[in-house]
Parts: sequence; C-alpha cells; structure tokens
Amino acid sequence: MQHYKRAMKNVTIKLEDDVAYWARVWAAENNTSVSQILGELLKQMKQEKTGYSVAMRQFFEGEEAEPRPIKSTGKYPSRDELHAR
Repeated sequence: MQHYKRAMKNVTIKLEDDVAYWARVWAAENNTSVSQILGELLKQMKQEKTGYSVAMRQFFEGEEAEPRPIKSTGKYPSRDELHAR
C-alpha cells in the first residue's frame, strides 16, 4: 500500500491584534503553532459538516417509522425473516 502525502496550501488570514497575540501565546504554551491549531479546527469542522454528522442528521430528520412488534404470530421470526432485504 502506498501512502501519499497530502498537499498543503498556504492561506493568509486576518486576526485582530489581541486575538493573534493570544493565539501565539496559547500555541507556544501547548507546543504547537497557530497554523496547526487552525488546520485541525478546520479539518474537524469539515468532518462534522460533510461526514458522520450529516448522515446522522439526515437519519433523524427522516420520517419516523412506526415500530412493529417482533412477535406477531406467537413465535419469534427466523433469522432469515429478520434480515430479509
């Protein structure tokens, strides 16, 4: 299996002076960089907006199915009946 390094892009952002100062201090205290902090934050946001959370939201926003009893004839259904597609 080959591993490919993802291409990284440089971006320019504008921050208020006090925010930039705080971010640099926090990054230094946590042995990281402002760039890494923002990169991880944006990556997490992307995953939340495009991945699992979207699927979960779509599932819960769908029509609610009426639950049906498993045992309707006095006997439990077979495995094949339960997993029929």
